[in-house]
Amino acid sequence: MAERSTLRGSRLGATSYEDERGVELAERQAVTYECAHGHTFEMTFSVEAEVPALWDCPRCGAQALRVETNRPEEKPAKPPRTHWDMLLERRSIEDLEQLLDERLQLLRAGQLPGSAQLAASDRSRRKSA
Repeated sequence: MAERSTLRGSRLGATSYEDERGVELAERQAVTYECAHGHTFEMTFSVEAEVPALWDCPRCGAQALRVETNRPEEKPAKPPRTHWDMLLERRSIEDLEQLLDERLQLLRAGQLPGSAQLAASDRSRRKSA
């Protein structure tokens, strides 16, 4: 019951009742970064952490390079796959040409939904030619 009385007057955001006595913090190192716009800032990392060569600048958002470090090599990016690329994975060009011819025949014959107007205009073009 004594524990409840301690928390009774507490609210969210109130000071913590935890004690930091006996807690050993990890060793830290300050790493300096510099961005292309001339902003210099420090980030704190654990001594055991793998420190990245690039970090986003907190002022402008540009990539900042760790001081006294060479810029890392950029990995070649994969080009994005397009719908055409994915279609070619499933069908050959010959299959696609055959499907196109079949669909055009159905479209011109007026057998596809919404193709009646196209069929009528196609017939009128043929008569006038």
